[in-house]
Amino acid sequence: MKKIIFVLLIIISGNIYSQKKPIDLINDFFNTYEKDAGKAVKDLYATNPWTERKKDDIEQIISTVNGLNENYIGKYYGFEIITTKKFSDSFILYSYLVKYERQPLRFTFKFYKPNNKWVLFSYALDDNLDDEIEEAAKLYNLDLDKK
Repeated sequence: MKKIIFVLLIIISGNIYSQKKPIDLINDFFNTYEKDAGKAVKDLYATNPWTERKKDDIEQIISTVNGLNENYIGKYYGFEIITTKKFSDSFILYSYLVKYERQPLRFTFKFYKPNNKWVLFSYALDDNLDDEIEEAAKLYNLDLDKK
């Protein structure tokens, strides 16, 4: 009887562990990213079996993040959430500011839950933050009627 209960506990705990939320996947990503950026990207894409079809694109992204070394962009100082956009209960976007000594980058994660498990839908990184904040500060983007 004790063996059966022990086996059931292992099975149940395994299912609970595999039911990660997007924020858990992001936390895992950044924990790994600090030590090995390429592995973090690879692990993130591994959540979605359909990404096997895009191996070349994923390898290019891995190469890009591996190139973000101290000689190129300076020291890595961490990350901050920029925004979260929930399209539905099954599709959500997270945007993060990733802090490097030379400049910030933006990492965008989109997650999809087709059935009962969250998977990575897409991941992107860019350095257009300075252009966007400058554009946002232009007069035609400001609400000047507020007092």
